Amino acid sequence: MSTTTTDEVLIVTGAGRGIGAATALLAARRGYRVCVNYRTDEASATAVVDAVRAAGGTAIAVRADVSRSADVERLFTTVDAELGPLTGLVNNAGTLERQCRLEEIDEDRLNRIWAANITGPFLCAAQAVRRMSTRHGGRGGAIVNVGSAASRIGSPNEYVDYAAAKGAVDSMTRGLALEVADEGIRVNCVRPGLIHTGIHALGGEPGRVDRVAPGLPMRRGGEPEEVAEAILFLLSPAASYTTGAFLEVSGGR
Repeated sequence: MSTTTTDEVLIVTGAGRGIGAATALLAARRGYRVCVNYRTDEASATAVVDAVRAAGGTAIAVRADVSRSADVERLFTTVDAELGPLTGLVNNAGTLERQCRLEEIDEDRLNRIWAANITGPFLCAAQAVRRMSTRHGGRGGAIVNVGSAASRIGSPNEYVDYAAAKGAVDSMTRGLALEVADEGIRVNCVRPGLIHTGIHALGGEPGRVDRVAPGLPMRRGGEPEEVAEAILFLLSPAASYTTGAFLEVSGGR
């Protein structure tokens, strides 16, 4: 991995594995100073940071539960101190739970799903806006939310709660984009489809992508690196006139 040098500083939440890790590594290759956020898996986050540093890039790992205000504030102030002024945020952290029908979902599960997939992106976006908005003396920046094709499909008999949470991310993307469009901040969303990551094991079906892939228009699942490319495009100056947009990375699903 060869790197270039820029003055861009990026936080990627949930960056120890999967799409988050691929995004952090690609951003580092393109010169970003990267914060690899994680909640529990310190070893995976450290491995991402080590890979960046071994290639000459700059990265730190910061443990924080993004559904908790105090943790989020500490995450952002750590980046302020160690990497410099923030210019980008990727709201990637999220979770799902075992496949089931809506009638089986209880309050505790809903609270966990909302906290990880809705509260986290809201709290992180708020901290990012306070730093990047020209209204607050910032120099602008970009936020990319990682949504899901599930928000369009609904995930019946599997994850209706997760799909609904990602629908909230869609709404937040559009509303925040309009709110800060004249403050130097662009807000967009990537909606992955069936991607080969460990999240499917949380739902009780590690092989879900391979099971569903033959029915997809492209006849295959996606790779985390393919989603990362879309995220980096939306962060970059190449997308300078794009805000409030949704980029489908779902193989045509």
